[in-house]
Amino acid sequence: MRHGAQDKDFMKKTLVDLFEESVRNYPNNTFLLEKTDKVFEPTTYTQVKEKVYQLGAGLQALGVKKGDNMALLSEGRNMWIIGELAMFYAGATNVPLSIKLEESNDLMFRLIHGDVKYIMVSGTQLKKVRLIKDKLPLVEKIIVFDAQEKYEEREIALSEVQQMGDDWLKTHTMEEFLAVGQSLQNDDIATITYTSGTTADPKGVVLTHRNYTANVEQSCTLLYIDQSWRTLIILPLDHCFAHVVGFYIMMSRGATAATVQVGRTGAETLRNIPINIKEVRPHFILSVPSLAKNFKKSIESNIKKKGALTECLFNWGMAINQCYYGDSNLDRKGLRALLKPLVALFDKVVFSKVREGFGGEIKFFVGGGALLDKDLQKFYVGVGMPMFQGYGLSEATPVISSNGPDLYRFGSSGKLVKPIEIKICDSDGKELPTGELGEIVVKGENVMKGYWKNPDSTADTVRDGWLYTGDLGYMSEENLLYVKGRFKSLLISSDGEKYSPEGIEEAFVEHLPTVDQVILYNNQSPYTIALLVPNKENIRTRLKEQGLDLTTEEGRKAGVEIIDADIARFKKGGDLAELFPDRWLPSTFAVLPEAFTEQNGMMNSTMKIVRGKIEKAYADRIEALYTPEGKSCFNEKNLDSLK
Repeated sequence: MRHGAQDKDFMKKTLVDLFEESVRNYPNNTFLLEKTDKVFEPTTYTQVKEKVYQLGAGLQALGVKKGDNMALLSEGRNMWIIGELAMFYAGATNVPLSIKLEESNDLMFRLIHGDVKYIMVSGTQLKKVRLIKDKLPLVEKIIVFDAQEKYEEREIALSEVQQMGDDWLKTHTMEEFLAVGQSLQNDDIATITYTSGTTADPKGVVLTHRNYTANVEQSCTLLYIDQSWRTLIILPLDHCFAHVVGFYIMMSRGATAATVQVGRTGAETLRNIPINIKEVRPHFILSVPSLAKNFKKSIESNIKKKGALTECLFNWGMAINQCYYGDSNLDRKGLRALLKPLVALFDKVVFSKVREGFGGEIKFFVGGGALLDKDLQKFYVGVGMPMFQGYGLSEATPVISSNGPDLYRFGSSGKLVKPIEIKICDSDGKELPTGELGEIVVKGENVMKGYWKNPDSTADTVRDGWLYTGDLGYMSEENLLYVKGRFKSLLISSDGEKYSPEGIEEAFVEHLPTVDQVILYNNQSPYTIALLVPNKENIRTRLKEQGLDLTTEEGRKAGVEIIDADIARFKKGGDLAELFPDRWLPSTFAVLPEAFTEQNGMMNSTMKIVRGKIEKAYADRIEALYTPEGKSCFNEKNLDSLK
């Protein structure tokens, strides 16, 4: 379904309008939960409004003008959300920044390219700004959330800005203060969100106020949330997904959003997540595959500690539940319905106790980053906490589709938000019929305004209002979207045939204990190759059985042989043969010396592998694998990488 033009002309709904409406409708509901000491403290919608007005007035007093760009660099906390809303009441645009930006160049690029005039920053992130502020002449003030012993030039304490706001409100009318925020229109810019380093120069995704409020409305057609619900936002707040689903949807429903207690280090903050989940008792959690896998390991480890009987009951119950629920609630259960009494019994005896570890009230997880493994989803439905796959991207603000309690099929990315238009196109832009693979192209009020100061990329990505996502997928006869990987990262054989590598790559990591990470490569070449990161611990364990280790050349050759034998499981005669066409399986592989991480730029902040950077970094290895000497998996580079 496509939006009619009258929708845009008929209703002004900015994020300021949305917030004001929520405060009117739910004044005494708890909006934010934050733990800075021993317990989570609630802040109501009315109390949040007072803090937003105070800071918003302080920003106006400080000199912030409508259209100014501000940046926000902080861990997730109340002041992050209050700070962004306050910017809007001053008429400003937020440039949200990841706390994972360690390199001065990365942070500096965004601040300079984003024309940032004011920065809001937490105390722990302040040192990064101080290192580069001499190279930021456009920045007028740096507002520091946490009290400092000493403030440097251009820095100002948050408390001082708040006091300026109190003073300003005493000498101006409320109408005068609200006039700026109320003057914002649907097409005014709310945020400039930089892509997660998939190119040398990240692109700034320009999202308007209506992009956000439209996507809130669209997302609510997929998930039912009411004012009694709570979520704990464990993803960084600069993520578009956390932005919309984590707190703006919750805000629109009068519900409650909690943030993870900030530790003294990043590792301590991560350790706080399971503790905070039990304390907040969320009804749903936004997740990514890496976190989902960690939660799964934790559940299995705790079950194992309880002894053989509990482990046996857990595994038995898991098998029964997975059989009962199947892959979808769209399928008739048939004879599986007879399992319902056993499902109820195991839920009471085993799985309800597992859910207590997650607060006891969780209804589901939603994953919107990389594709979730189907087996992982089946595990979570087995314990009574389904993990639903969604799909979106920042350029679509971000939600495009999702599975949910009302309708799900594992392996799919669920049904589309409403209203939105979609088409699947071939490489020439021609629309393909239902069921055929092609590029996912969407149109709706959630499609970005463009890329900041990048008209060429904008023109290439948004054409006639249609967003060309660069992702590969198809629509099924059930009207479910299936996302199969990157449209532009296809394997292309020498005869021009194309194939998406993601399914093979996921299966390798899932089934091969010697492979931690992998990407496949074929750019019109005679055969496909793999670039893989080995799991040295598992290789050492298997070598030990042969009386070998990785300190000798003989051991390293045996290690490469083990990897080769593992990959052969997918080929003719192997136990995993028939899963994929043999022609797209790697004929040889490069063993890489280091993992793909955010630090080396080979993964982005949503934990997606950045193919282009890996291919560029290992261009010499790729070239060598297409030579007679390099094609042998026992080449010198592979042996060296196992040292």
